[in-house]
Amino acid sequence: QVQLAESGGGSVQAGGSLRLSCAASGLTYSSNCMGWFRQVPGKEREGVAGISRSTGATFYKDSVKGRFTISRDSAENTIYLQMDNLIPEDSATYFCAAGTGCSNYVTFAVGHWGQGAQVTVSS
Repeated sequence: QVQLAESGGGSVQAGGSLRLSCAASGLTYSSNCMGWFRQVPGKEREGVAGISRSTGATFYKDSVKGRFTISRDSAENTIYLQMDNLIPEDSATYFCAAGTGCSNYVTFAVGHWGQGAQVTVSS
């Protein structure tokens, strides 16, 4: 059984930083892509960042490039999202995801979701 356990998040003022973690268990080798999505009420879930578990190659949503950094641990089972210079528009529920197709968000086919972690950025 696949489990994605998120931690981190919280509330911060604009310009601050937060770090999200996602520990995966039960993933097979075929679920090579992991990443983060976010969603606000009334809007579609959108991709934020992704990383290949095997190569470490990354991709980002344009609006977070230069502010967010996705990384993985050496065991390839935990990923992190370092979020710096946060702005109020980054406020959302952030979801960890795992699946296949790690070139970009068009190819990323999500097979598993975490429970979500709230991030709130105040101005």
